[in-house]
Amino acid sequence: MTTDSFTASAPQVKEKISQIRQLPSALRWIPATATVALMLITLDYLFNIGWLTFVTGLETQFYYAVVALLLPLVFLLWPMRRSQQERPVPWYDYLLSTTTLIVGGYFVYNAVPILERGWAFAAPDLAIYASYAYWLLIIEAARRAGGLPIAVIAGVFSLYPLVADIVPGPIQAFPSTLEETAMYHTMSTESIMGVPLQAFAGLVIGFLVFGVVLQKSGGGKFFINLAFALLGHVRGGPAKVSIFSSGLMGSMSGSVISNVLTTGVLSIPAMRRIGMTRSFAGGVEACASTGGVLMPPVMGATAFVMAMFLDIPYSTIALAAVIPSVLYFLGLFIQIDAYAARNDIKGLPAVELPSLWKTLKEGWYFIFVFALLVWMLLVMQREAIAPFYATALLLVLNQLSKYNRWGWKDVGDTLSSAAKLFAELIAILAGVGMLVGALSMTGLSGTIANDFINIAGGSVPLLLIMGAVTSFVLGIGMTVTAAYIFLAVALAPALIQGGGLNPMAVHMFILYWGMLSFITPPVALGAFAAATVAGARPMATGLQAMRLGSVIYFIPFLFVLNPALIMQGEPLTIVAVFIQAVVGIILFASAMQGYLVVVGRLGYGIVQESIIRGLVLVAGLLLALPGGGMVPLSQLTLLGMASVALLPGIILARLSQRHHQRSKWRLDN
Repeated sequence: MTTDSFTASAPQVKEKISQIRQLPSALRWIPATATVALMLITLDYLFNIGWLTFVTGLETQFYYAVVALLLPLVFLLWPMRRSQQERPVPWYDYLLSTTTLIVGGYFVYNAVPILERGWAFAAPDLAIYASYAYWLLIIEAARRAGGLPIAVIAGVFSLYPLVADIVPGPIQAFPSTLEETAMYHTMSTESIMGVPLQAFAGLVIGFLVFGVVLQKSGGGKFFINLAFALLGHVRGGPAKVSIFSSGLMGSMSGSVISNVLTTGVLSIPAMRRIGMTRSFAGGVEACASTGGVLMPPVMGATAFVMAMFLDIPYSTIALAAVIPSVLYFLGLFIQIDAYAARNDIKGLPAVELPSLWKTLKEGWYFIFVFALLVWMLLVMQREAIAPFYATALLLVLNQLSKYNRWGWKDVGDTLSSAAKLFAELIAILAGVGMLVGALSMTGLSGTIANDFINIAGGSVPLLLIMGAVTSFVLGIGMTVTAAYIFLAVALAPALIQGGGLNPMAVHMFILYWGMLSFITPPVALGAFAAATVAGARPMATGLQAMRLGSVIYFIPFLFVLNPALIMQGEPLTIVAVFIQAVVGIILFASAMQGYLVVVGRLGYGIVQESIIRGLVLVAGLLLALPGGGMVPLSQLTLLGMASVALLPGIILARLSQRHHQRSKWRLDN
């Protein structure tokens, strides 16, 4: 078995879901050219080369140049309406793209006077008119690339300074005129050019390029084949392969949907072949793909924005995410193993699996490049330039390899794919930047935290529940990055100040709960994409994904209650809490599927099984709960309470198994 069977179909499916249209052949050079120009100015800026100082000499000028290069692509690649996806690019989209380029170029050209003369507060008439145009163009670009909810939320909030004095209650603030608001949005460093875009320009570009090059050079194929070679033969093998491959691929792409459509096209049919239902196979892939975006060392754009908000190195974020991602994938792995054991599902025959030796021989350098990236991130702490070095090494090694060597067509495809990824993200980040800018301009970002604290009555548990619900709801209508940015400004300070919670834990909490909408009905976009590949009913797949990924619903509460689970604390405490959490997650996941390793099936019959699984579930939750910190019980106390629930559960399970075997023997004889 190889990945060749899906490489042709995945891009078309992906573009259909993301609604990207094909450009006329005469214009297909434009996205690739934009990527080359972006790479040149980014390298000049980050490495301080000094060849392109006319656009990189000033930090804000570089940011303006990034937007000016990428935003016009949105109007060429995304149609005004989904129904127009198959039609040629209409004249008005060419006009909008050209206008966006001209307006963006105006801000690039005038970056120096914007900064030196304070145009964010008093600008010439032409600059004000350009600001009005950019404002509208960015909202429309955000709608096309990110969806209507993002455009509505960003658009409404961007207008908030105009009516801040007449809105009711705690969100009332000092108003601004239309001119003042437009100038602030486009020419300050707090709105469109604020933290989200700064994170993109300074950190995200390199990692996105690395991910695209890794995928296009055969890295995705290598990791999937490696996963099949290692795990394809064990019980439930293809489902376990999905965890391994989707975890690595999600770490590269940073997108749940892209991950599903890349690895799922191979793993889902393989799961079906060994007897797993369509909805279960789709649910596994949706959960694995969702977890991939939360997995270090590359966690997608949101983690880089988080590093900017917290003003800490990205490597610190990546380290903090290690234990939660391990716990999540462990819970998923145990559920799959328990399901396979309970339903006697075997792995694939060894003759159908790729050779481990051949796979490593053809793609060993992918592991080497990944190791270099991790070393530069965690040891050298050079997160801004690390992906560029890793990409350069990957390109050299790939061209020396006879298996995955590129031709000119591959170069063009890679540059075009990168451009689509860049354009989508820049439109969303620029739109959400105005939301942040509106809160900053009115001063609401400094007071809204107190309003949340007052609403919760100072109760930390209530604040956490409010945070979880708000993150989840926003995650339904917005991308994870957009939802995170809004909550990092509005809600995170309330949890940190009002609850006295660890800042890193709070921001990770928001990120995790924002991701949950991908596997939780009624929306469950990741599960629905997997259902499309599996040919399953979307809602049934969503419910399976929710059950399989159930551990992710309480992991954020665990590391907020005790930051030792995000490596914030004494080493011995971290180790103790981690070991106990691992055992707890194993028990919890086993109870969800009704099968515990060594013990076997957890009861027969509805009543017996409900009691036994309930006892094991309670034991798992008690063990996973980190003692100390905000939890008024010690680890030892929790261990004792868990034992009180677990031991009777195991004894009852054994008795139930013996009774079932005796009954079966009597029937057979």
